[in-house]
Amino acid sequence: MPAEESAKRRSGAGGRARQGGAGTDRHHSGKGNAAQAMRSAAEQLYELLGRRPESVSAVNPTEDGWVADVEVLELERIPETTSVMASYRVTLDKEGDLVGYQRVRRYTRGQIDRRG
Repeated sequence: MPAEESAKRRSGAGGRARQGGAGTDRHHSGKGNAAQAMRSAAEQLYELLGRRPESVSAVNPTEDGWVADVEVLELERIPETTSVMASYRVTLDKEGDLVGYQRVRRYTRGQIDRRG
């Protein structure tokens, strides 16, 4: 679908091959880094929801791994500014595996967040 391809290009999630080589496999080396946590959260949420994430709006380390907020297109509409988006809070363990998620917000794409 063109919309999925467009979202894939914007987010870079799910379509990128993991890079190998010496010292680049951060998935199994403890917490890894924020960039790997962002990719992991987006990829695994896509597997569960079947909807390609558009962006990761936040990622924070925790004692047990990472927490990320992932933005997903839930309902595509015309014009695009009226499409329904959702923000999901994704929890990853230290190895980068998804251990939980929940939808924390729904909004239209054209909506301005007045909370900050």
